[in-house]
Amino acid sequence: MRGFVPPDPETSVSEMRYAVIMTRRTDRKRYPAGCVEIVADADAALTGAQPGQQFAARVLGPSKSSEGQYIYYLMEWL
Repeated sequence: MRGFVPPDPETSVSEMRYAVIMTRRTDRKRYPAGCVEIVADADAALTGAQPGQQFAARVLGPSKSSEGQYIYYLMEWL
């Protein structure tokens, strides 16, 4: 996972999750926590997505960026 802050192996704070990301740009690799809504599963993410505004995704996080913000890394769009 080059380019990612590695998850802490002793906790489950940073892990793979399903989410709805609110953004206009889908070309980024990471998104601030304020734009990410964590949901229970892939079906919930797909149901919560709205074309052009909110997108279903699988993310890794949260991690703390070098700027001190909490971020999620995009693993894949659903």
